[in-house]
Amino acid sequence: MKRKGTLSQTINMLRLEEGYEEDFNLLDEKLKSKSEKEKFLSDDFVVDEVYRFEGASNPGDEAILYAISTSSGRKGILVDGYDYTSGQVSEEILKKLDLRKNRPIS
Repeated sequence: MKRKGTLSQTINMLRLEEGYEEDFNLLDEKLKSKSEKEKFLSDDFVVDEVYRFEGASNPGDEAILYAISTSSGRKGILVDGYDYTSGQVSEEILKKLDLRKNRPIS
């Protein structure tokens, strides 16, 4: 998958061209689907792609976009701030989202 220019363009590309339709949120030790109210532990999902966006002049504009597939067949996205360690997130989820693991960053 090739990153588009902006965060919103890349989200649209993932939704329309790649089928990442769900919106996910981080919830303690789980990833939660907004629409279906499903929750996924770290073993229940895979991070397919990671896209990093940096604000040209404002560090507050920095974001990371994760394209995620779940064990139940759902595909969706998680948008998080650059420093995802700032919330109440479990160690297992942090390891799963770790950008330094052998995962391409677009």
